[in-house]
Amino acid sequence: MSDLLERLRARGWRMTSQRRVVAEVLDGDHVHLTADEVHARAVARLPEISRATVYNALGELVSLGEVIEVSTDGRAKRYDPNAHRPHQHLVCSRCGTIRDVHPAGDPLTDLPAEQRFGFTVSAVEVTYRGLCPGCA
Repeated sequence: MSDLLERLRARGWRMTSQRRVVAEVLDGDHVHLTADEVHARAVARLPEISRATVYNALGELVSLGEVIEVSTDGRAKRYDPNAHRPHQHLVCSRCGTIRDVHPAGDPLTDLPAEQRFGFTVSAVEVTYRGLCPGCA
């Protein structure tokens, strides 16, 4: 069983066949699929699953904090199941491929106090950009 499926079972999320397929499609360390990509892969496993069911399941997973919505450069939202391990994203500027990265250091503490302007910083989003090997 995947980490995402285990977390959902532990939370008591009702695991219908449709929800299970959506969770299975999202499983993986570097999965950053659009809703349409999730739907296409889900249909391959469960032909009767509707687009609305996929969108509803994704919305629930985001609300539960089990999946992160990732938006880059006005492209379609992507869904990241790696919600429980702090990480940043590496994005290909040409094709939009997204990879999870775990740089050394803590971006929360890397911002000097004089640069915080009195803010209490609770979260940091860093996006690294470049060209993936396929586009380079």
